[in-house]
Amino acid sequence: MSNKVDQNRREFVSVATKTAAATVVAPGVLLHAMAQANLRSEPVTDKVRYGLLIDTTKCADGCSDCVTGCEKENGLDMLVEPEGASAEDWDRQRPRWIRTVKVKDRLTGQLSTLPLMCQHCENPPCADVCPTGASFRRADGIAMVDRHICIGCRYCMMACPYKARSFIHEEVERKPTIAPRGKGCVESCNLCVQRRDNGESTTACQDACKHGAIVFGDLNDPGSEISKALREQNTRQLRADLKLNTGVRYRGI
Repeated sequence: MSNKVDQNRREFVSVATKTAAATVVAPGVLLHAMAQANLRSEPVTDKVRYGLLIDTTKCADGCSDCVTGCEKENGLDMLVEPEGASAEDWDRQRPRWIRTVKVKDRLTGQLSTLPLMCQHCENPPCADVCPTGASFRRADGIAMVDRHICIGCRYCMMACPYKARSFIHEEVERKPTIAPRGKGCVESCNLCVQRRDNGESTTACQDACKHGAIVFGDLNDPGSEISKALREQNTRQLRADLKLNTGVRYRGI
């Protein structure tokens, strides 16, 4: 009887410890619990290439729902303006994985509003210049940063033609487990990789867009919604002249 009680107690403590480790980074600081049931068990392969199609004809001027959705998903809304910093400096330097920009066609004069994020290039310049290998591209096409070996040199930021990367300048007290950011590291859109590795089929920006302007999916699957749309619509890459074969495509620009 005593052995059975001791075994039950050990099992309870083991479960409690694992749960606490997933949700707490420091005493009193609760984070998002990560679902363990559907975590990826198979290795990432190049049979899949994830990407986005953004229809700028559906993007409403002044709308920033995709930005808000991204920041909530990845804990960017938890960041606090440093004491003594001006609002202008904070707005310019605060980390963003998506920002809305306006682009003008030099030939037609057409002005388009669009969300801009990491373009998840097939041959990412950020990875080419990284001295430690912290910037890399997964086999499924997602460009990422390994925070454990990022030394904060910011070469990748200089190499990115889309200005899609952010640098963490200040100490970070609150962060979600899915984005354990820290001072001195670079980060950028990772196509909600935590969702990919939990078997989910959407991104936060796609879910947040009430205009249906963002489609996410597998570019290698001819039957996917994004592949069908790319075949049926005229789309463009940003800076196609660089021949980076981006995983993000735009319609209406």
